[in-house]
Amino acid sequence: MKPLSPSSSRRIATLDFVRGVAVLGILLLNITAFGLPKAAYLNPAYAGYPALHDALTWAVMDLLAQAKFLTVFALLFGAGLQLLLPRGTRWVHARLFWLMLIGLLHGIFLWDGDILLDYGLIGLLCFTLIRQADSSRMLMRMGVVMYAVGVGMLVVLSQILSPEPGRYWLPGDADMAYEAYWLQLGGVEAWRNRVDLLVESLLSLGVQYGWMLAGSLLLGAGLMRSGWLRGEFSTAHYRKVALWFIAGGLLIDAVGIVLQWHLAWEYRWSGLLLQIPRDIAAPIQGIGYLALCYGYWSTLRQWRVSSWIGDIGRMALSSYLLQTLICTRFFYHWGGFMQFDRLQLLGIVPFIWLINGVVAHYWLRNFEQGPLEWGWRRLTRLIAGPSR
Repeated sequence: MKPLSPSSSRRIATLDFVRGVAVLGILLLNITAFGLPKAAYLNPAYAGYPALHDALTWAVMDLLAQAKFLTVFALLFGAGLQLLLPRGTRWVHARLFWLMLIGLLHGIFLWDGDILLDYGLIGLLCFTLIRQADSSRMLMRMGVVMYAVGVGMLVVLSQILSPEPGRYWLPGDADMAYEAYWLQLGGVEAWRNRVDLLVESLLSLGVQYGWMLAGSLLLGAGLMRSGWLRGEFSTAHYRKVALWFIAGGLLIDAVGIVLQWHLAWEYRWSGLLLQIPRDIAAPIQGIGYLALCYGYWSTLRQWRVSSWIGDIGRMALSSYLLQTLICTRFFYHWGGFMQFDRLQLLGIVPFIWLINGVVAHYWLRNFEQGPLEWGWRRLTRLIAGPSR
């Protein structure tokens, strides 16, 4: 593994920082997926009408974090594909192949909430479009259209799927007991269930979610090609975008939150149709969050914590999988599963953030890349050879 070298200074510091923010922000929602049954991720009433503090926690997280940091991460992933263009198609295809394999292993043997396989698959499709696009405007137009198709598919699905809630929205006691059983048992029983969930996830990717993910990747590539994600626009521009986009996203998402609460999270409406305001808000708010970081980077870069967050972003893959290792150990092997409500789970998040920060900071004091990033690059070279 290479020790630290002067080449690390050529990285775009702001990109590392916002990537680190995305990795940390994703945990705000993933902690619920680790600590509670799968149905709890979108439905606070999965086990009956929730307590007020639980519903409020859901509402705040939905408003500020749900889908937003995943979208930020997707935008940055698309931006990364744009930056990788000079390395050549063979290199990028090999890199995405290994990412898919890492995601497959992660999703089957560690945790069913994996996103890496999805990003690798959709990244392969989008890379061709990114390579052939004539301009940043074309990329962003394609991104908006694809994202809109994904949102529109929610309307279609709401008309053709059963109006009855399944076990992933309103599970029975037996469903939750079995989920707790196989998660804590591990082994073949857990692998079998994760394979079933993976198949369902891939079906959803092909029918609906993949369109939105592709749209986000293309938007991110367009923002990078235009210079926006390189920080080439004025500070005033980024601050204005942050103000209007974050405010607009909050207002749109608030409509869905209020309606879901009013309807007591009834599946007929909340399961699909009332997910739409959040999905519309996510890229708007996500771009607003990015603009906020760029607009105030002159101040943020002076804070010591920003360099630690940037280190997390530099080894985002290692940091993401470290979160899985910590959470699966705590919730599935040490008895933490279904022992905390949403607010209590949020109280655990800063401790995991601290571990992420300490590991990344001290690792990168001695090495140029995170351990998994180093291995990923080496494996890519095995197939593609040296990059251009």
